[in-house]
Amino acid sequence: QVRLVESGGGLVQSGQSLTLSCVGSGFQFNTYGIRWYRQVSTEERERVATISGYGTSINTADSVKGRFTISRDNSKNTVYLQMNDLKPEDTAMYYCNARSPLTPTTEPEDYWGQGTEVTVSS
Repeated sequence: QVRLVESGGGLVQSGQSLTLSCVGSGFQFNTYGIRWYRQVSTEERERVATISGYGTSINTADSVKGRFTISRDNSKNTVYLQMNDLKPEDTAMYYCNARSPLTPTTEPEDYWGQGTEVTVSS
């Protein structure tokens, strides 16, 4: 059973930093790409950052480029999102997503954590 657990959210002031963690279990962690998304209320989820299974491919949204860094430690089944210079517009629920690899017999599947809330005050 695939499980993702996020942690590290909280209330901070503008300009401060937070590090989010996403711990995976129930699957071969280093074969799954991991993504961080964020969502404000009922708005559409925004993909913030993506990292491939071995961390060789990384993509970061323009809205957070230069401030957020995604990384992973496969020995700990954990992906991190280091968030620096936080702004009020970064306030959102942050979700971890794992996508299973495409194989000759299966399509990729998406799995989600429960989210961790980040609030940035001005």
